[in-house]
Amino acid sequence: MMKGGGGGELEVCFERLMMVGGGSTDWNEIPMELLMRIVSLLDDRTVVVASGVCCGWRDAISWGLTRLSLSWCKNHMSNLVISLAPKLKNLRGLILRQEKPQLFDNAVETIANNCHDLEDIDLSKSFKLSDRSLYALAHGCQNIIKLNISGCSSFSDSALAYLSSRCRKLKILNLCGCVKAASDNALKAIGYNCGQLQSLNLGWCEEVGDDGVTSLAYGCRDLRALDLCGCVLITDESVIALANNCLHLRSLGLYYCQNITDQAIYALAHNRAKSKHRMCGSVRTKDEEVPGLMNLNISQCTALTPPAVQALCDSFPALHTCPGRHSLIISGCLNLTSVHCACAFQAHRAVNTVTPHAY
Repeated sequence: MMKGGGGGELEVCFERLMMVGGGSTDWNEIPMELLMRIVSLLDDRTVVVASGVCCGWRDAISWGLTRLSLSWCKNHMSNLVISLAPKLKNLRGLILRQEKPQLFDNAVETIANNCHDLEDIDLSKSFKLSDRSLYALAHGCQNIIKLNISGCSSFSDSALAYLSSRCRKLKILNLCGCVKAASDNALKAIGYNCGQLQSLNLGWCEEVGDDGVTSLAYGCRDLRALDLCGCVLITDESVIALANNCLHLRSLGLYYCQNITDQAIYALAHNRAKSKHRMCGSVRTKDEEVPGLMNLNISQCTALTPPAVQALCDSFPALHTCPGRHSLIISGCLNLTSVHCACAFQAHRAVNTVTPHAY
């Protein structure tokens, strides 16, 4: 994605270029803004190739490129990153997702040394990266808002904690499968340092416990989405802390958290009533309204009972069990088949209110 402007002026420049008669126009004569417009139409792979056409193309791309994905690169991604990063000083977003691990610490260090305005970086499945990469990002890319290191199994919790102390603008963090990094100590640091955090994926981080999640709940009160699927150590304490503190929570994943009981579910339901009461006295715009839970996965939470889950459904009308709108996922909980969302009751009421035929 390129940055630029002056749409009308660009059209005039383009028309002038098209009217040039005889001889060819040198690439260097094309205005920078027009080059940027052309490059904005190219896919990421072609942009990399275009940067070698001439110095004009290189300068336009270096100055104007703000987002780039190199996920198409199947081999030698590290070398490509090391070559490109020093030229991309204005980069805001970089996707380096890989099918096979081919990214090394020296590439991430090059990014950190040159791309200081980076806000969004995806390093998922970078199995060959070590703590060196996190420390480099902590020092060189402190404007990061969105970070995906899912599947990076070599990172330690101390490196993640350090990164949180330097990258305090984080809003979206994906730690799915980061078993070593996502410890309670790291989550305590995130809760303390990253108060703007809105989305956190801790899926299958089996060392996460109540200490870490409660620290998040107290420190990251604007949390909107939290995935705790497979975090088998957490109990009702975690969910109750989230219910009491994270009033904007809209999506919660508790798949296979089998220590969760009705107490946690009732806490979520009662929190909805409390938040409505708390907000009713204040004047709110439409954007400030709190919709409550819209997605909940309690699959394999076999200790839950129908009355508790039904109370939750009644409190959060956006939770659906009806076909095509499954936002309340209860697979593997055979005792919850009687739970129905508001749609089912509305349909049943509509049938019962139809005027009977006269006989």
